[in-house]
Order: sequence, then structure tokens, then C-alpha cells
Amino acid sequence: SAIRPTPDRARVTLFNWLAAEMPGARVLDLFAGTGVLGFEAMSRGAAKATLVDSDREAHRQLARQREAFGADVDLHRHDAIEWLRARSAAVEWDVVFLDPPFGAGLLNAVLPLVAPRLANGGAIYVETDSPTQTLDFPPPFTVHRASVAGASHYGLLRRSEGLR
Repeated sequence: SAIRPTPDRARVTLFNWLAAEMPGARVLDLFAGTGVLGFEAMSRGAAKATLVDSDREAHRQLARQREAFGADVDLHRHDAIEWLRARSAAVEWDVVFLDPPFGAGLLNAVLPLVAPRLANGGAIYVETDSPTQTLDFPPPFTVHRASVAGASHYGLLRRSEGLR
């Protein structure tokens, strides 16, 4: 599978959006690929990062990066949906990064599995090739911020107040 890193401009914007909540955060990078989002979160003070990717070579590279950085990162080589379904529904993360392969239609399949595991006040970053998909998510999510970098449309989702 082709790995498509988050554009630098999108990454800078994302971490500016999340600057106040990164210190001490528990982070999930679900379609980790290069791991750039998870590792950058750690470099900005996240307490823990979990990186999941099904690609064998991506997983090997993530393990090498974890070793080189000495980062407290949990790595899992699994299909994202199967991995989420196998976990308990307990709250686990403050920030979730969802950057699935473009055109795979995985965001809407993953969101209901991630929702119960997101802490109150938590955020979900989404990246897609479709502006409509970036802005149109079912309750309980609302788009808090959105932007574009090249072919990547990205946004920050928050849970609507009172909906869980």
C-alpha cells in the first residue's frame, strides 16, 4: 500500500490547533504510515502514543523510529477496524489521528468505533481527499476547524456537547 504522509503545511496547522492540549495527551495514530503525526505529538509533550498500521514495511520503519527516538510509543501491526473491534470500549485517547488511505471509505467505518474511546473534550483529526467528507460527519461529531493543503482536505472534529 502506498504511504502518503500528511503534508507539512497541514501538520503545522494541526499542531497549532492542538498546542494547548498536546502536553500529557494520550494519542492514537490509527493509520500511522510514516508515524509522523504520532511521533510529532510525542515531541510536543504527549504522554503516550499508540500507532497502528497494517503494512509490514511501515511497521518495521515505525519500530526503527521508536528505537531511534526512544519514544514511549505502542506499535501494533493490525487492520485498523479489526484492532478497534478487539479492544474494550473504555475511554483511552485525548487525540485521535485518522488519515486512512484515500478512496478507501474508511473514515465513516472507523468513527463509530473511535467515538466511545475518545475522552471528554477530545479531538479527532481527519484527513481525506474529499472536501465533502471532511465537512460532513454524523452526530455526535461537529467540525471544529477545517483547511486544505494540496490534495488533502483535513479537519478537527469534536464531540457535540452532551452527545456520547
